[in-house]
Amino acid sequence: MTPLALQMSTNDPMFWVMVVVAVSFVVIAVAMVVVAVIVGRLVRTVVRLEERVEPVIGRVTELSEQVAQIAQQGKEVAAQVGTMSGHLSTATMHFSESMAMVKDEVRELKQLVGRSAEMAREKVELMSRTFDETHREISQTTTFVHSKIVEPAREIAAIMAGVRRGLEVLVAPPPKRINETYGEDELFIG
Repeated sequence: MTPLALQMSTNDPMFWVMVVVAVSFVVIAVAMVVVAVIVGRLVRTVVRLEERVEPVIGRVTELSEQVAQIAQQGKEVAAQVGTMSGHLSTATMHFSESMAMVKDEVRELKQLVGRSAEMAREKVELMSRTFDETHREISQTTTFVHSKIVEPAREIAAIMAGVRRGLEVLVAPPPKRINETYGEDELFIG
């Protein structure tokens, strides 16, 4: 049994709505993958920065002269991490909004497909009832015609055949007597 989507005609507007929704899902999926790759890169960058900063902080305690310089670098890194976290939270917010929109579209699509399937089921049932009623009417009509027309016509035809044979016997020339002679043609059979 083929899926319902494969049974749709390309001339049906619903087919194109489904195509647009499918393309939208693909675009959203690609955007999600791109966001995931960017977030992964940012996380690796932050991890690398943390790995670089930790030894520097260890040396800072040993080298009091470089404390001010390292503190300044730490503030810059913190500002960048804050900026990145702001961008990540914005991206996460947009991603959540996109997912909510996708869920709404999927829910509407499910409802639409459900209503379409129910309407198709109702139409099939209506056609089935119509065919059953038509078959019953044709059977009744056939039985009526057979009992009221064909059988009486057959009886009338049999009566007419009997009447015709009777008339042929009455109108036929009288048979020749046995003691009369027949001509050559009358004796020929064939």
